[in-house]
Amino acid sequence: MDQRTYTVSGMTCGHCEMSVREEVSEVAGVSAVEVSHETGALTVSGEGFSDDAVKAAVEEAGYAVSS
Repeated sequence: MDQRTYTVSGMTCGHCEMSVREEVSEVAGVSAVEVSHETGALTVSGEGFSDDAVKAAVEEAGYAVSS
């Protein structure tokens, strides 16, 4: 199982976390998502998911993955 952590900018509250969690959970191959608006951390676990798909899901939620 792969586990990757990303930094998401723009999240300020629990609703932000929920939006990101919902979008990223729908990415093929993702089995678990942890999000913290306080640290900006997004941890994704699963098999076969791509960084591009995770970034696109975060953008769909209205936020950006920081480099």
